[in-house]
Amino acid sequence: MGDKKRKRDKKPQKPVPETMDFQITSPGTSTTSKDDVLSLSNVDISDSDLPTARKGREKHRKSAIQIEKPDVRIGSSSIVRRSSRVVGNYGDSVVGVSSAGEHGRYGGAVAEPPPRWENAVRVVPSMDAVVKVFCVHTEPNFSLPWQRKRQYSSSSSGFVIGGRRVLTNAHSVEHHTQVKLKKRGSDTKYLATVLAIGTECDIALLTVNDDEFWEGVSPLEFGLLPALQDAVTVVGYPIGGDTISVTSGVVSRIEILSYVHGSTELLGLQIDAAINSGNSGGPAFNDKGNCVGIAFQSLKHEDAENIGYVIPTPVIMHFIEDYEKNGEYTGFPVLGIEWQKMENPDLRVSIGMAADQKGVRIRRVEPTGPEFQVLMPSDIILSFDGIDIANDGTVPFRHGERIGFSYLVSQKYTGEDAVVKVLRNSEILVFKLKLATQKRLIPAHIKGKPPSYYIIAGFVLTTVSVPYLRSEYGKEYELDAPVKLLEKHCHAMAESEDEQIVVVSQVLVADINIGYEDIVNTQVLAFNGKSVKNLKDLASMVENCHDEFLKFDLDYQQIVVLQTKSAKAATVDILTTHCIPSAMSDDLKT
Repeated sequence: MGDKKRKRDKKPQKPVPETMDFQITSPGTSTTSKDDVLSLSNVDISDSDLPTARKGREKHRKSAIQIEKPDVRIGSSSIVRRSSRVVGNYGDSVVGVSSAGEHGRYGGAVAEPPPRWENAVRVVPSMDAVVKVFCVHTEPNFSLPWQRKRQYSSSSSGFVIGGRRVLTNAHSVEHHTQVKLKKRGSDTKYLATVLAIGTECDIALLTVNDDEFWEGVSPLEFGLLPALQDAVTVVGYPIGGDTISVTSGVVSRIEILSYVHGSTELLGLQIDAAINSGNSGGPAFNDKGNCVGIAFQSLKHEDAENIGYVIPTPVIMHFIEDYEKNGEYTGFPVLGIEWQKMENPDLRVSIGMAADQKGVRIRRVEPTGPEFQVLMPSDIILSFDGIDIANDGTVPFRHGERIGFSYLVSQKYTGEDAVVKVLRNSEILVFKLKLATQKRLIPAHIKGKPPSYYIIAGFVLTTVSVPYLRSEYGKEYELDAPVKLLEKHCHAMAESEDEQIVVVSQVLVADINIGYEDIVNTQVLAFNGKSVKNLKDLASMVENCHDEFLKFDLDYQQIVVLQTKSAKAATVDILTTHCIPSAMSDDLKT
C-alpha cells in the first residue's frame, strides 16, 4: 500500500454531529457508544454480528454507565387517611391505597386489599405510540465493492403517526435487510416495511402490514415549533435498560444545524435533556403532550454536557408532505450558489450598494443547477421570496431571533418556484427560479445503493463518495485522505449531472500489473487520450478498445500502460483467483 499515511497539521475544528452513534451491545458485555464526538444519537447495535475489523483511525473510549439504585420504599409504615394519586409525565398515574383507615389502625376496621399491579398504573396513549425499532444492517464493502460486509443488528426508537405509519431516523434503518417493531409492553416483534428514507433530514417512514400491531395504539399529534426555554421531554429506548425511558429538559437553542447523517444543514433544536445511544427516532414532547421533534444526535465532547439535538416539526412535516405529494422522498432543494457576507462597508461601496441595501454576494454558481442560467458571480442577493436578507446572510425568525436564509430555501419543495431579487451593476433585477436538489461532485451519501466498480487487469476502478472516504480513511478522513481528493470534495463543482471522480482504489496483484502495486486511491484523468467523465464511460471505452495498448493517465502525472489483449485475458484469471463474480457492477451493464 506504499508509504504510511502521514497526518497533516490542521487547525483544530469544533466538534460536529456524526451519523452513526450506535449503541453496541455484545452478549454478556456492557454497552458502549460507537461515537465519541457529536454523534447521531443513537442506534443500539446489538448481537455478535458486528464487524470485527474497521479501517481508519477511529477512537474508542469506554463509556462508563452509571446505574443508580432507585429509592424504592415498599410498605411504608405511615398511615394515609385517603387514597392518593401521583401523576407523572403524560398523565401516567400511580394510585396508592391506604393500608388501613383511622379506625383500622386501632383494629376497628379491616384493611383494604393491596392494588393489583395491572390496576396500579394507567397506560397513557402518548407513551403507547413509542415503539422500539430492531434492524439488521448489511453495509456495502467499499474496499471489496463486489460484496457486502458482515451483517449486524441494532435497536433504536420510533413512534406511530397517522395513516398506519411509523417515524424513526434514517440512520436507524440505513442499509437495512430486515426491520422489526415492538410496542411498549408487548413481547411480539412485527415485521416492518420501509416506505421512504430521507437521508438529508435523517428521517425514515415505516409501516406494518399486520393489523394486530395497530390495535390499541393512538397516533401522536404534532405540535408547533417550541420557543426558547419551553419544556421538552424525550421518550425512547436508550442504553441502560430494555424498557421505555423518559428524560426532560428545555429548548436551549433554535438554529440551522449540521445534520451529520445527511451532511446537510437544516433547522434544528438544541435541548439539555439527555439523549443517549438508542434514543434515535424517539419523539420529543412539549408540556401539552404533542410531538415537537425527533431525537437524532448529541454532542459528546469534553467541554460540553447534556447537549442533544432534535429534528423539529417543520422539517418533519416537509418530509411527510414531500412523500405524500410525490409517492417518494425527493429531498430538500437548495439555492445552488456559494456566497460571501457583505459586512465590510468598503466592499459594499465598491460593488455599488446603496446605504439602505443589504444582501450577500454570489461567489460561484453550481453549473448543474437551474440557477446557473440566471444568476452570475458578483450578483448581490437582496431578498428571497420577498424577505430581505441581511449582510450576514440572516433573515428575521420569530420575535427577537434571526436565522440563516437557507431556512427559507429548505421550506420549499423540489420543483417549486422562488422569487429572487438581485443587484447587478447597480441595477435591481428580479428572477423566478425553479429550485432543485444539489448535485455534488463527491456525493455525501449513496442512498442505500451498492458502490459501482469495474476491474481490468487487477485494477479496481470505483467512484469517490463521502462514505467511500470514511471507509478508506475512517472518521478523520479530512486529515488522512489524499489532498487532491479533499480539494475536490470541499471546493470542486460538477460540470454535468453525470460527472464522477473515478479512482484506482487498489490493484489486485498479478503478473500483468507488476510495478503498479502501490497505486491506491488515485484519480483516473484520461484513457487513451480521452478525458474520463464517469465510471460507466470509462468501462465502455476500455471494453470497446481495439488499440494495441490501454493507457490510463492518473493524477500526480502517473501513467499506466497495459497490452490490450493480455490485460483482458488476465482479468478473467484474476476474477477467478479472487472469487469475484463479475468484472463490473450491475449498474454499469445496463
